[in-house]
Amino acid sequence: MTVLSGTDEARLTFLAARRWYGWDAGRLLMLDIGGGSLEVAMGSDEEPTVALSVPAGAGRVTKEFLPEGVATSDDLDEARRQVRRILEPMVEAFPKSKHPNHAVGTSKTFRSLARLAGAVLRQPGREDTMIMTREQLEDWIPRLAAIEPDQRVALPGITPERTLQIVGGGIVADEIMKALDIEEIEICPWALREGAILRWLDQFGRTRLGF
Repeated sequence: MTVLSGTDEARLTFLAARRWYGWDAGRLLMLDIGGGSLEVAMGSDEEPTVALSVPAGAGRVTKEFLPEGVATSDDLDEARRQVRRILEPMVEAFPKSKHPNHAVGTSKTFRSLARLAGAVLRQPGREDTMIMTREQLEDWIPRLAAIEPDQRVALPGITPERTLQIVGGGIVADEIMKALDIEEIEICPWALREGAILRWLDQFGRTRLGF
């Protein structure tokens, strides 16, 4: 049992995404929205060259900036302004000269948003995957915000535990994609849990082999 820092969480989640997509993904960008924080990592190896974390999780943004559940356009504008303020140090630290070859989103928030606003990509010989564009996401955010939280569960992908915080999560997703100039992301089925297991298996294997 251990407590992970935000950057360690970003590194482990990136490892999971790298193992899922493999080396042919090239420079990989990983975005992960949790309840309390947002993690971003990018690199061309199994260890990212940049791993960052800021307190912009879906639950935290909802509690602090969208506590009423239903939100007006003014409420959304103010929440976006506050999220951009929180993201600012992450965006400033992110390398400006390098753009990813492949951008992916992990976590249940991204999965829920993609089931609602995205599309399924059929891949012959490979597992089908979900793709979500920023345009699709921006179209859905105000519509979601106008629906009472307890009624959102009727929508595709919105589970009971995410009815309240899905709008906040959508704003975080949209703002970080916009800030990093990402037009679409693919949803990765592996995240922090798988990354932690993979790291443990790697370390356990080296120990057994005497490395």
